[in-house]
Amino acid sequence: MKINKHLLTLCSLALTVSLYAYDAVGHRIVADIAYHNLTDKARNQLDKILGKNGIVYAATWPDDIRSDNKYAYSYQWHYQDLNDNMTSAGLKKLLDNPKAEGEHLFYALDSLTTRLKNDKNDAEALKFIIHIVGDLHQPLHLGRKNDKGGNTVDFNWFGRKTNLHAVWDGSLIESQKMSYTEFSQYLQDKYEARKAEIKKQTILQSIESVYTVRNMIYSYDMSDTSNYHYVYFFADKRDEMLYRGGIQLANVLNSIYK
Repeated sequence: MKINKHLLTLCSLALTVSLYAYDAVGHRIVADIAYHNLTDKARNQLDKILGKNGIVYAATWPDDIRSDNKYAYSYQWHYQDLNDNMTSAGLKKLLDNPKAEGEHLFYALDSLTTRLKNDKNDAEALKFIIHIVGDLHQPLHLGRKNDKGGNTVDFNWFGRKTNLHAVWDGSLIESQKMSYTEFSQYLQDKYEARKAEIKKQTILQSIESVYTVRNMIYSYDMSDTSNYHYVYFFADKRDEMLYRGGIQLANVLNSIYK
């Protein structure tokens, strides 16, 4: 059978775009939840800097620029390798000394927050913050160094070969078959009763929650190859991480633009 090379190229491109889009959906969910929890002052300021709903549209920008060498310094801002069995005190120590293990996610959050406080119109710092607070709440962005946050852990996802990190970056979110606006509204409805509680929590408390889920992921019995069971087992944890990300992003921005 003769295969049309142009068609193969288009199919390959479509697959690549789809997979990337799933990753984008998670960041847009976090940003949309944040947008609905901003103070009027913070929302007006963000709309002025990024355009209306710009917080959502800019959420993927730090990933989009990875092909630009002039931003090479920021590539390691997207993750923070953590050891197993860390205590709350150990996490706090690392958060309070964000450069102790290199310029990674904790460093980026600290330095960019300071940068935006000093210049509240710094669009670049703002876009980075929108993104990295989302990364902070993806458990495998706080993964193990020896497996690159699950990137080297093979995973078969409904017949498609992938890796553990990619499952948490996008596949688990895509399994809901919702747009980012539908998913955002679903989560805001789901966690309405816990909103005040989660909103009061600090970044450290949020990181502790993410770290707990991270450890659950690594301790999951991978001999259970049922993807349906995996989705069922982690669905609530996935939802909570996305919601927490949105609330914490709103907290950060509300604090800066108070």
